Amino acid sequence: MRNLLIILGIIVILIGALWVGQGTGYIMWPRSSFMLEQRQWVYYGAFLVTVGLVMVIYAARRRV
Repeated sequence: MRNLLIILGIIVILIGALWVGQGTGYIMWPRSSFMLEQRQWVYYGAFLVTVGLVMVIYAARRRV
């Protein structure tokens, strides 16, 4: 369970980072994405990164 939570947390962090990159315009992929240079996706991505970090930290501190 611990390893699964860490893996899911890392995936959530990566998706959130992608959303932040697309929202700020640093990652312009895919070209047809509705998320490009849309500021609200920066906030959604930052929230997702925070959730992923909490998941990873919780799993790392958990003793199983």
